[in-house]
Amino acid sequence: MAEDQGHGWKEPAGQADRIEPAGQAAGIGVDERTARTERTEPAGQADGIEPAGQAAREKVAEPMRQAERSVHGGLSRRDFLRTSAAAGALGTALLTGEAHPSSAAAPAVRHEAGVELVGPGAVPMSWRINGRQLQATLEPRVTLLDALRDHLELTGAKRVCDRGTCGACTVLIDGRTAYACSILAIEAQGRSIETVEGLGTPEHLHPLQAAIVAHDGQQCGFCTPGFVMAAKGWLDRREHPGGQPGHAAPTAAELHRALSGNFCRCGTYAGLQPALLSVASAAVASTAATAAAASAKRPRLAGASEGT
Repeated sequence: MAEDQGHGWKEPAGQADRIEPAGQAAGIGVDERTARTERTEPAGQADGIEPAGQAAREKVAEPMRQAERSVHGGLSRRDFLRTSAAAGALGTALLTGEAHPSSAAAPAVRHEAGVELVGPGAVPMSWRINGRQLQATLEPRVTLLDALRDHLELTGAKRVCDRGTCGACTVLIDGRTAYACSILAIEAQGRSIETVEGLGTPEHLHPLQAAIVAHDGQQCGFCTPGFVMAAKGWLDRREHPGGQPGHAAPTAAELHRALSGNFCRCGTYAGLQPALLSVASAAVASTAATAAAASAKRPRLAGASEGT
């Protein structure tokens, strides 16, 4: 072992004698040893002994091979799942009696305090809407707004706040304005319901609709059906207050009070107010003219003067 006489430093063991790594002296390179290691077979495999875990893998792979064979046999895994699901649904229907609704007994009518109870399941309902009789089978908890939009395809009334504050879902029930989102559909049966679809058509607009268009009284248009119906109810009440034709000219304060339950988030009140007031004024003039014409046609007594 070499030693530096000046500092006492010693070379590592084997370096002074140039000892090569194991196997290098035998002429075997690193790459050759790596390749030989990779080609080495697991212990026991050369002797025909099954490696550990081989049996478990075969058990897992067997169902997959069976599924592949079923594909070639005409029944795929997807078809098998569909068939199984259909069979399960049919079995459930047979057990619950839903497969034969005609043979199932009708639920007994329940009464409490002299009142018939319905629900919680769907029950048949009927309404008179825009002069037509419409029917649907709904749960008692469905609101009139949901019945109109989701089941009767009358989407004029809009759902905005859904809590009876914005007026976008305004309809007329027995001639009075009402929020469709705050009334149950089952409670509206037997009453006359009017929606914006019953006022006019794109070819023949109602005077209210035509006036709003002429005065640019809308922007996004989402609240416009509610304003139209609220104004329609107001005009109907003005024309026949207490059963007698009304001749008073409409005022802005009166209109503001009549439409206080409707909000426009776009701020189109500057166009809505003159539009609705113009229709109300025209209605007053028409009513006055009709009354004058009817008075002129009344027979007068012979010899009667204007002052008597």
